[in-house]
Amino acid sequence: MKLVKVWACLGVGLAFASSAMAQPAIFKEADIKLGEKLIAENKCVACHVSKVGGDGSAIYKPQGRINTAGYLRGMVEQCNSQLNLGLFPEEVTSVAAVLNRDHYKFK
Repeated sequence: MKLVKVWACLGVGLAFASSAMAQPAIFKEADIKLGEKLIAENKCVACHVSKVGGDGSAIYKPQGRINTAGYLRGMVEQCNSQLNLGLFPEEVTSVAAVLNRDHYKFK
């Protein structure tokens, strides 16, 4: 009986973890750790703070004009181009995947 309960708990935990980490297909190959590193190295938060104030999170508007994972990736590419960051396409995707995970939650 105990073993059944343990397996049931593990199954629920795994199902929750996989649904919490669900990402759109566009982000399937994204390197989340790399995205986090690039966000820190390129001082993305500081730039957003300078644009919108506060902690910078007001720049993320999930209900606004960025309403798909593709648009989100495009916005990161726009920042990459405008700021001449020199990110490779897979790096742009990794940054967008982190933003999706933390702010947008597109499935």
